[in-house]
Amino acid sequence: MQRVLIVTAGPLCRNPRVLKEAQTLGKGGYDVTVLTVANHERFEAYDRELMAGASFRKISVDRVSRSPLVRLLDFAERSGARAARAAIGFGIELPISLGSYHALRRRALRTPADLTILHTEIPFSFSRSLIERGRKVAADFEDWHSRDLLPAAQASRPLRLLDRNERLLVRNAAYASAPSESMAEALKTAYGGRTPVVIPNAFPLQPQPSSLPRQSPPAFLWFSQTIGDGRGLESFLAGWSLCQVPSSVCLLGDVSAAYREKLERLIPSARRGSLRFLPITSPDSLPSVIAMHDIGLALEPTSPESRFLTTTNKIFQYLNAGLAVLATPTAGQREILSKAPEAGLLTDLENPAGLAAMLDSIVGDPARLAAMGVASRSAAAQLFSWEHFAPRLLAAVASAVRQ
Repeated sequence: MQRVLIVTAGPLCRNPRVLKEAQTLGKGGYDVTVLTVANHERFEAYDRELMAGASFRKISVDRVSRSPLVRLLDFAERSGARAARAAIGFGIELPISLGSYHALRRRALRTPADLTILHTEIPFSFSRSLIERGRKVAADFEDWHSRDLLPAAQASRPLRLLDRNERLLVRNAAYASAPSESMAEALKTAYGGRTPVVIPNAFPLQPQPSSLPRQSPPAFLWFSQTIGDGRGLESFLAGWSLCQVPSSVCLLGDVSAAYREKLERLIPSARRGSLRFLPITSPDSLPSVIAMHDIGLALEPTSPESRFLTTTNKIFQYLNAGLAVLATPTAGQREILSKAPEAGLLTDLENPAGLAAMLDSIVGDPARLAAMGVASRSAAAQLFSWEHFAPRLLAAVASAVRQ
């Protein structure tokens, strides 16, 4: 069996793209190992559930157990990363500023593989070490790391280093992949080489959902690991507060008390009971939670460039669950809704009155809402389920291991 090593820097439960890749290749006849960093006990518990009966194995750099050695290594890495981030202000860029660089690199170099697929910025940073040792490498650009995050956050990021890593991989990897046509074309334009293979963040088709509306009044849903600034929530709630037709808004994820209070203050007191916060849930139960709602909010920002170009998990999970979709006009999301125009609408978050009118037009018309749900699920079944893209991944990997 051909050996495939997939390297990432976080848990599987927070990286469904890696999980789907590992499952598909394992079932496709490859000997698959996922190498990652274990640094959060709750996420490790979720990962143990995901690994039950898995078609691949997982090995981790341990940063979650409380043994004296692991505590010492964790302290040393965190201290080194802080010092390296401080050095960025003096023009010194080191990969240890990103996290567990050395430990993950050593483990990757020691793990034999016929193809090593790199995800996320830390594995990207030791791609040259792998290539120079004759390892065959592929790279997945779920995010364009050197062109991600807002300026304030970029100040502590080794942007020139990230850009060099990305250029190396687009030009020299056995193949590169990206989640959208927009991202793939932008990477080729910036770095040359071959156009990355487009493998969207779609999901396996779930059971047929019920018709819309599912709640009375209809419910909007937004979800992420963290509910926080820079997600478009403040702008959306400013428009939603002006709506005349009753509805509710459900936000799923971890939220601080301060940020929850900030959002609640944006809403008239009479409507605050219609804003609900849902706790984060396991990956296995998330699809059924999504399918309890009516309208999915894909409020991706138009900057930075990475967020503008990509397509995230949200929009595909909404389609899969048969939700009507309300999306911001990023290049990636326009790409999806141009192929499923009846499933959702693009919205301008900067015009609260116009947004309120659009929301009322959907919520106040049950027949229209039901038709959008049917179109959404149809788009998932015919165009945007993982079953459509898994063969594309298998073909790319088969070609790479034959080279």
